[in-house]
Amino acid sequence: MRQVILCIFCAMNSFLTLVRAFSFAYGGLRAAVRVHETLLYKIMNAPVKFFSHTPSGRILNRFSSDLYTIDDSLPFILNILLANFVGLLGVAVVLSYVQVFFVFLLLPFWYMYSKLQFFYRSTSRELRRLDGIARSPIYSSFTETLDGSSTIRAFNRQEFFWEKFIQHVALYQRTSLSELIASLWLSLRLQLLAALIITFVALTSIIGSHGNLPINFGTPGLVGLALSYAAPIVSLLGSFLSSFTETEKEMVAVERALQYVDIPQEELGGCPPANLDWPSQGQIKFQNVSLRYAPTLPPALHNITFTIPSGLQVGVVGRTGAGKSSILNALFRLNPICSGCILVDGLDISNIPIRDLRSSFAVVPQSTFLFEGSLRDNLDPFRKIDDVKIWEVLEKCHLKNEVETAGGLAIHLKESRMLFSVGQRQLLCLARALLKSSKVLCLDECTASVDTRTASLLQKTLSSGCGGATVITIAHRISTVLDMDHILVLDHGVLVEQGNPKALLEDEFSRFSGFTKASTM
Repeated sequence: MRQVILCIFCAMNSFLTLVRAFSFAYGGLRAAVRVHETLLYKIMNAPVKFFSHTPSGRILNRFSSDLYTIDDSLPFILNILLANFVGLLGVAVVLSYVQVFFVFLLLPFWYMYSKLQFFYRSTSRELRRLDGIARSPIYSSFTETLDGSSTIRAFNRQEFFWEKFIQHVALYQRTSLSELIASLWLSLRLQLLAALIITFVALTSIIGSHGNLPINFGTPGLVGLALSYAAPIVSLLGSFLSSFTETEKEMVAVERALQYVDIPQEELGGCPPANLDWPSQGQIKFQNVSLRYAPTLPPALHNITFTIPSGLQVGVVGRTGAGKSSILNALFRLNPICSGCILVDGLDISNIPIRDLRSSFAVVPQSTFLFEGSLRDNLDPFRKIDDVKIWEVLEKCHLKNEVETAGGLAIHLKESRMLFSVGQRQLLCLARALLKSSKVLCLDECTASVDTRTASLLQKTLSSGCGGATVITIAHRISTVLDMDHILVLDHGVLVEQGNPKALLEDEFSRFSGFTKASTM
């Protein structure tokens, strides 16, 4: 009969353990997926201002270390916490049943235990936060060094960046060492507390064996049972508090991830344009547009008004900080304008859903970017264009021979800079923009980091391959906009001059003429 009861208890224990493990694994995975999806959605819909003020290493830390903790470590430690709690509760019940006086020890024991765990938990939580904070600069330093490796070598500053990286690693190691020392501090005190409990059980057993008390506590069976349950209490106390504290520390990862859930979001709403081919003409009007990046900063654009007829190629020039790139920021709604309105084919872009707005324009940025994958996927990510059209555009961009030599459209761009030069990558970005067949094409200083020959090729491609699209070129080199149809000259966010470049050059007192003379000196 006893064997049957023991078998039933063993079967129930195995079943409940299996249910507990499955519940934590399944529930933890579902929760981690939801946190990841929410975090990714919030980051993808964050305004540009968030990325300009937040280091990339900090974002990478959230999506790597913190999400790994939520995916893997947190469900595991929660499972251990529940097992330790049930085991510790069972030990307390057995000791209270075997040794009645143990009940009187529970109150002072709980007081000392709560004091220990209070000091340790409050310290460990802050140490874990410091651990996460100290890890972010390592990611940032690593990515910055990789991105700027050519510049670092050019200025022979390898030792400086190496020492800077070592400093970040040393700071992170100090926080990790402090966390380890705090854990050893707790372990020593828990062992002393467990020794006190075992001593109390042994003393009460000895006293009870002399028969001086009305109830006998010294029967060999009860003493053996009490000591056998009191002996592992050291590991149970340490495991419970450690798992409880580790759970709190792992929840710091959830706290850090949820910090990005509350970041401001772009306004995605609006009324889609009735014309599915919008913009069909490419006419752009700025009416008294003002733009300010922060309330305390001067306006980047101040009461700008101009009209770009459809199919016109316009160059925007000015000194650094004049507001050239702010024109595109306002057009793409990367930053909200303070006043005025922008009309594209007669529609106010503030009423158009921001995703529809940006997908309707084509842009070639100053910093080229090619995705990892095939060249064809880079040029046509949505697979809507046939290969014949792609080859035609590559020929217009003077890249057909280079692509054929490299292996065709199927070549894998795992490390694009090994296959194409900086200028060729810029031409590939231009080809990607032309394949979009948008009526509005924007170029943000795309000739700033290329040689004169590539800049000339870009200009020839724009002159012959835009198909009547409206082209807005933010000019770094004055020579690249001399053949444009129209010029906008900005100064401190104010439109100070506009007109045909040839007419402006003939006026020796014009701002554009002064820029041209200065660039040829």
